[in-house]
Amino acid sequence: MASNEVFQYSIISALMDGVASHGTPIARVLKHGDHGLGTFHNMEGEMIVLDGEVYQMKADGSTIHIKPDETVTPFATVTFFRPTVTTRGTVTGKAGLKDLLTGLFPKARNHFLIVRMDGVFKTIKVRTAGGQCRPRESMVDVCSRQTTHTFEEVKGTIVGFRCPEYVMGVNVAGDHFHFISEDRQRGGHILSFETAGDVDIAAAQMVKFHMELPTEDDEFNEAELKLQAQGIKAVEG
Repeated sequence: MASNEVFQYSIISALMDGVASHGTPIARVLKHGDHGLGTFHNMEGEMIVLDGEVYQMKADGSTIHIKPDETVTPFATVTFFRPTVTTRGTVTGKAGLKDLLTGLFPKARNHFLIVRMDGVFKTIKVRTAGGQCRPRESMVDVCSRQTTHTFEEVKGTIVGFRCPEYVMGVNVAGDHFHFISEDRQRGGHILSFETAGDVDIAAAQMVKFHMELPTEDDEFNEAELKLQAQGIKAVEG
């Protein structure tokens, strides 16, 4: 795939319906991107792909460097990230980031954006999912047991996507970001954040989207996959 094209395995509605027992090898996903997000077998923890390396951020607060050939993902979104816009700025929360991205890409309301921020963050609140207790357990139920962590004055990286509204159910409409600390020891799915002064911001607009659906997967084949917009918004924060 070329740079700044979206590759996605499965759909977020499948996770909502608990489709997470199987998946595709992460090594295959990395053939389509070096930055991105996702989850792991049975929704155990949060995935961040950074510079081609994959990390699993678990509910107990630990972070593991993943061997791609030995692990599968039931859902992931990646791209070969090549920034088209770089800047520095102070960002206060998701609302501040939304305004910043709208200013940088005023004609990208209905396109995908990939974003990376590097620097020191005054505070970051994240959540991590502990995984399914049984096959086909819904994402809402899994996230009802999620663990939250708050980091202060932490240096690290935020990676994520802004997806247009019309993909809700296929992906997460709006902003979806994960964080990992510089020492690769802490991180998770971002609920809130504030930078400690200026951070480095890199982003690109994307207009090509590639999706691969699970095959020979009874869970996926039998799932209803009805749009649960409010449920997605609730679990994604």
